[in-house]
Amino acid sequence: MDSVTDQAVLATLPAYKPSRRGRGPLFVLLGVLLGIAGDRYILPSLMPNITTPPQEARAPAQAAFSRVGDRIVVPDTSPLRTRLSVEAPIVKSVARSLVLPAVVEADPSRTVKVMPPVTGRVIELKVQLGGRVLQGQELAVIDSGDLAQVYADIEKARSTLTLTKKALDRQMNLEKAGGAAIKDREQAQSDYAQAVAEFERSESRLRAMGVPADQKEQSRLLSVKAPVSGSVIDLQIAPGAFLNDATAAMMTIANLDTIWVTANVPEKDIAFVATDQPVSVTFPAYPDMTFNGRVLFVSDVLEPDTRRTKVRIAFDNPNRALKPGMFANAKFSAPSVSRLLVPTSALLMSNDRTSIFVEVAPWTFERRDVETDYEEGNTAVIKTSLKPGERVIVKGGVVFND
Repeated sequence: MDSVTDQAVLATLPAYKPSRRGRGPLFVLLGVLLGIAGDRYILPSLMPNITTPPQEARAPAQAAFSRVGDRIVVPDTSPLRTRLSVEAPIVKSVARSLVLPAVVEADPSRTVKVMPPVTGRVIELKVQLGGRVLQGQELAVIDSGDLAQVYADIEKARSTLTLTKKALDRQMNLEKAGGAAIKDREQAQSDYAQAVAEFERSESRLRAMGVPADQKEQSRLLSVKAPVSGSVIDLQIAPGAFLNDATAAMMTIANLDTIWVTANVPEKDIAFVATDQPVSVTFPAYPDMTFNGRVLFVSDVLEPDTRRTKVRIAFDNPNRALKPGMFANAKFSAPSVSRLLVPTSALLMSNDRTSIFVEVAPWTFERRDVETDYEEGNTAVIKTSLKPGERVIVKGGVVFND
């Protein structure tokens, strides 16, 4: 069929107009055909020589260390040999010192609490807090009804004593004349003995109040005298105060010619101090002065609340330069001893234990728990579980710390 005929035939056919609804599947089909053509013809032409190489076989990894029981072995080819540092501990003569806070206290054996001898009212106070007194010096004056009662008891006992003495003498004379019974004489002797005892008791009570028994003047006023020489370090009364408790001290007098410096030593350091150990003490009040002394005693009692024990050092204090309540620093020095020192980097902490790795054979290590005494700079003093000459891992041992 020629072209003219074809055109004539096509002219007789109705014109094709695709609907809007049929356009979608047509476009999808066209996209799929283009994709297949691209995979088959276009991509191979763009990447003609690309091939996937075969995966190389990996060499099996060698362990850096192995465990044989409680021991750790580092093999010759292990990279850890270049990362671990193994050294022997340093043997050093160590003279340790311990510095503890302390406080100045009065010597209890030279301290007296002045108690009120009677009940009554303080009408005059003759001393001040911090003042110095001499033995027998007047401290205070108390107006007391008890004192008047004591004087009355003494007069009553004296009168009874005089009467019973006369009755006894009369019975003795009658007995000699044969006109008295023996029992009457014995009764008179008993009455006289009781009167003597009562009179002596009354005088003794008066002397206990600080009043001489031969004092003729009787008064309600009682003068309280200093029982010892010293300084008034505590004062609890004032003029006008009423004293009604015989167990409550009016004041405290301490002889400060000798004082105590008391330090509280922690429980872990108790073995470091001992009686007669040399101690040097400094005071913030005298920064340029050092007081040298010796430990007087170490208390046998450990305080349960603070877990500390008291250590006391005695110092002579003739000029009263050291005063109770002053703060101080006590430095305890111990004799030099030979100790093993390792770098602190060798210590491995795990919960409440401290351990190190000790070389028991060439590049073979075992873990040991140790007890350290104290640390000084970058070194630690080992107390247990390590001997001179044994080598330890001082660097890199953390890789074994599981």
